[in-house]
Amino acid sequence: MSNAERPERVAVVGLGLLGRGIAASFLGHGFEVVAFDSDTGRQSDARLHVAQMVGELVDFGGFEARLREDWAARYLPAAGWEALRGCSFVVESVTEDVTVKSEVFDQVEAQVSASTVIASNSSAIPISQLQQRRRHPERFLAMHWAEPAHATRFMELIPGEQTSAQTLQTTMALARRLGKEPCVCQQEIPGFIANRIGYAMYREALHLLEAGVADAETIDRSVRNAMGLWATVCGPLRWIDLSGGPELYARAMHHVLPTLSRAAELPPVMQKLAESGARGIANGRGFFNYTPEEARRWEELYRKHAWRVAALQNEYFPIKPTTGAPGSSAAEPKSHAT
Repeated sequence: MSNAERPERVAVVGLGLLGRGIAASFLGHGFEVVAFDSDTGRQSDARLHVAQMVGELVDFGGFEARLREDWAARYLPAAGWEALRGCSFVVESVTEDVTVKSEVFDQVEAQVSASTVIASNSSAIPISQLQQRRRHPERFLAMHWAEPAHATRFMELIPGEQTSAQTLQTTMALARRLGKEPCVCQQEIPGFIANRIGYAMYREALHLLEAGVADAETIDRSVRNAMGLWATVCGPLRWIDLSGGPELYARAMHHVLPTLSRAAELPPVMQKLAESGARGIANGRGFFNYTPEEARRWEELYRKHAWRVAALQNEYFPIKPTTGAPGSSAAEPKSHAT
């Protein structure tokens, strides 16, 4: 194959659950993927998971059937860091630890060219902190994916203090090539956008649980039957507009806000579970207990649901090319007028 015919090559460093989905996303869109993990067991196991995810792209995502076969030739497991040479883009998806990430960046920068963008799939560590002591800090930014990475449109991009405009533009364009709707967080703030809103909800759910207002199953069911209805179609601000408007919500919030939890510490129930090593479906212990069969059922249910949500989003909000400014919407509600 000539250089002109060779697909663009990218790298994914860290092959945990998210890393595997990121690799599958790139493979589905025709890229060569250098896949690296320092844990050889995880690297070996990752290929089976990537194959399953690529199959879902065909079964549920509308990708061509030939993808089932041709992805394997573009999936390049890496035995060492030197395999990253020639990659135009690198996504780091290792544990949320500054020291670990910094060590990874040392290795990556030693191999790739000065023009290669390096994106950190970080959900909490400020990218400006990770840019410190880098050879070319202008080519670093945070690229926040969500599980399942190969199915969801979710993507948050967070430039650091030294991130160049070119780096952000390049990453925005790449995200759109991958079928994402990139949202730019204009300020570095812990948790970015979606996680901050989520953490506020998690804290209040835990507060209700500890206060005895309802049990875990009831709290989950209430949220599922309310927010689960509208969150696929609109965010919280548009939901306010659709369900009464700011004037109505202002009256309600005036009475409710003073009663919400303002705790700055972890709620005791969360602290106790965390200290006991509860890892949810990964080891069968969390707010609910799971047999191996139940854990698999919930995992499969969520994965199937993600594809159904994707189908609805494609129907209601088809992604269209946009020339708008970073952070502008790439999709508008689909008109059903005749």
